Amino acid sequence: MLNDTLTIQLKMPASSHADTDRLQQYFQEMLDAAARPMTYQEFLAWADEDTLAEWEAGKVIMASPASSQHQRISKFLTNLLDLYVQSRALGEVIPAPFQMKLQNGREPDLMFVKREHLERLQATYLDGPADLAVEIISPESADRDRGIKFYEYAEGGVTEYWLLDPQAQYAEFYQLQQNYYLQKFSGHTGRYTSAALPGFWLDVAWLWQDPLPSPLRVLAEIVGMEAQVIADFERALTGESA
Repeated sequence: MLNDTLTIQLKMPASSHADTDRLQQYFQEMLDAAARPMTYQEFLAWADEDTLAEWEAGKVIMASPASSQHQRISKFLTNLLDLYVQSRALGEVIPAPFQMKLQNGREPDLMFVKREHLERLQATYLDGPADLAVEIISPESADRDRGIKFYEYAEGGVTEYWLLDPQAQYAEFYQLQQNYYLQKFSGHTGRYTSAALPGFWLDVAWLWQDPLPSPLRVLAEIVGMEAQVIADFERALTGESA
């Protein structure tokens, strides 16, 4: 996977042979550094804010680039949860790339941290468990998301875990009981009610719509607002007349 990442990056245009040489040298240095064992603090210093990687037992695990469908779902959930959380002052929603340090350094696709746990939030990572972690599964990540990360999140105290599979259009929702996860809901459709986010529920079918629904309209439905009110608000935002 490291070689695949290098190949993709080296397709960036360069204005001269010297630029190409410098670019190749830069990425070779990145690969050499990633190949050697490093402490978590060394990993944080090595990785920049755009690096898609996790730290596992001293090793760097590089991630494949996300698909457009993955990114659309991530953006939809980030916007929806952020609107809900900020309006109720519940805490903070943190999208990837951002590290969560448990036994290893993980990078969920999306995290929610309650207001009373914001002291865990450091400049470049979350020092301890999120109250909610969301992983959008890809073929490359499925084994980790359902395997080692599933058990690590439970043991580390992540109180709620969502596993979303866009290809299968199937979602799984887990809540922590003691140190293991209990599945609370799964399916292609249906409504899941969150424990970490008081009053928040999600219609699973929203995640598979193409195009995805408006986060504002979804939020209005969640809080019981009349659809016409939010429709008028959206028209006002776009400058359209009623």
